[in-house]
Amino acid sequence: MGVTKSEIYTDQQNELATILKAIGHPARLAIIEQLLETNACICGDFSREIGLAQPTISRHLKELKNIGIIQGDVEGSSICYCINPTRWYEIQQRLVGFFGRFYGDDKNCC
Repeated sequence: MGVTKSEIYTDQQNELATILKAIGHPARLAIIEQLLETNACICGDFSREIGLAQPTISRHLKELKNIGIIQGDVEGSSICYCINPTRWYEIQQRLVGFFGRFYGDDKNCC
């Protein structure tokens, strides 16, 4: 496998790639959708809803937490997760900015 030369890309390109990599897994999308659907913190077991083992869910939660799209608070012996609204909006704006640069001008299509 080749080595990514991240230093040749802009900070914005590297950050967007990290975000897309983190949310680009179906299990992580399922976790995000579950959090969006409940619109509240979830302290329960995601494995019941998503159908994966708890250690696997924990790894996915860690990746989502690393990019800041979710946040978690310890409550007793469990951690409650929810969407981080500030980061959610920031990521949304980055994606809109990236995808919004194409206007679909068919005249210039190859």
